[in-house]
Amino acid sequence: MSSESNYNLSRAKSIEQEIKTNADTAERVIRGASEHEVINYLLQDIGDPIDVVHDKTDAVQKALLESELASFEQKQAIETRGDLSKDYSVLISDEIYNNAQAGLSIGKPVVLYGPTGTGKTTLAKKLALETSIGYTLHTASPSWTSQDIIGRVVPDYSDGDITYEKELGAVSEGVKRAEDYESPYAVILDEITRADISRIFGPLYTAIENPHQTIFTTDDGRSIELDPRVNIICTMNISDRTVNELDDAITRRFTMIEVQDYDEEAYSSLFEEWISNNLSHTSLKSKQADLSELFKHDYNSLNYGVDDETNGITQFGPMHYEDVVRFLSVVCDPDCDAAGGGSYVGNGDSAVGQAFATYIVPRLLNTASYPMVEQIRDHYYSVDEKFDSFDLSAAADKAAEHYQTRKKEMGQ
Repeated sequence: MSSESNYNLSRAKSIEQEIKTNADTAERVIRGASEHEVINYLLQDIGDPIDVVHDKTDAVQKALLESELASFEQKQAIETRGDLSKDYSVLISDEIYNNAQAGLSIGKPVVLYGPTGTGKTTLAKKLALETSIGYTLHTASPSWTSQDIIGRVVPDYSDGDITYEKELGAVSEGVKRAEDYESPYAVILDEITRADISRIFGPLYTAIENPHQTIFTTDDGRSIELDPRVNIICTMNISDRTVNELDDAITRRFTMIEVQDYDEEAYSSLFEEWISNNLSHTSLKSKQADLSELFKHDYNSLNYGVDDETNGITQFGPMHYEDVVRFLSVVCDPDCDAAGGGSYVGNGDSAVGQAFATYIVPRLLNTASYPMVEQIRDHYYSVDEKFDSFDLSAAADKAAEHYQTRKKEMGQ
């Protein structure tokens, strides 16, 4: 290594101001660092981390991530800078979490499946950050093909003429990052049942069986093979398709992890935490305990029925109620300056019903069969009657309107 590129700690400190003001200099020092202490200095002792100083400039960030002197923890901090998901907790059993981690450890992609609102995407991010320096998240759509996973050739009109270039897919991009950064990297494929799974995963199945087979070749001739350092984590809602309806190809090659029930203590604590953290300063502060009881009753009734006298209506996760709390924290806050802020101060009872009509009932109706729509309607009229502290009529009326529409569609 020449003296021009050999930066020890003393030499780096001697040009600190230039490193802070010039991104090209910062990149040159990172790539020319001769000892780990230089990276520590740039990330910890120079003030703000150097990638933040240069506003996450691609070249500076890339140099740090590709540095052999940067530790796993440092690379993860750089790659996930500002990712609030790092602060999220997921209240699932140790069994579910350990099984998912083990699946990744043996080199199999993991599928987290269960009802909506059970925290599958949050769990996927948590798993990614436990096993990898970072992740990319891709949400599936009905238009997805295998090219979205592996890569494609796309037209380029930038110079006035049509040329063609290769574009990496979700997994091939993850492979490239794992190789460039020499660290494990995660790819999250969210809501995969929105796409045709057999259609999008065909080449990936082959790569899993033959990991040294080239799955894509870049414009510069780089061969992309499935790298064991790439952790593939998928989520799917069972409301879209039951696990029994999946192609046998995915259940044989992927680790299938069901994310469903929370125990009562776990979701009760979750509700109480959300309510306490967000509503103590609002006009609903005196009704926090009642609201927690409403959430628990609603969740239990929808999933399991009431006092063994009725069956549950549908599987529905507790995470949906966080949106209710966030809505109430705005509309019932007398000091909130945001649009709609304080609009239900003094009318918090109705605000709760509006929140359920906005965030809970539409999600229940989205996949509900005709008989279930009637059950949802009756359920919320019953809840409205049971909880005098709140006005749930807006939620019940929303379900009733949907029921009448469906009834007409069926010619009844």
